[in-house]
Amino acid sequence: MGGHGHAPPYTVPNYKQFTIKGIPQLEELEKALEKKGLRDPWIRNEAWRYHPGFGTKWARARKAFFRGFPLGLGLAIITVGLEKMLTKKHDDDH
Repeated sequence: MGGHGHAPPYTVPNYKQFTIKGIPQLEELEKALEKKGLRDPWIRNEAWRYHPGFGTKWARARKAFFRGFPLGLGLAIITVGLEKMLTKKHDDDH
């Protein structure tokens, strides 16, 4: 993949770096499943969520919801200021 002789814009991480060892939540889940006689071979697919590079659940949520907040707030203030200036000038003419 990648085509046209270009390298892909990303690198796919090795799946072996994501293990449930050292992640208390996933280790508890694995133990609870073992008590019921079950096993989840795909549990490692959830390990990325607990990787330090991705932050906590709340940090990810904050980043998702407030990513453009400063820019949006600044543009809203500029828009309101321009609107007040233009409507004030327009009201003075009549």
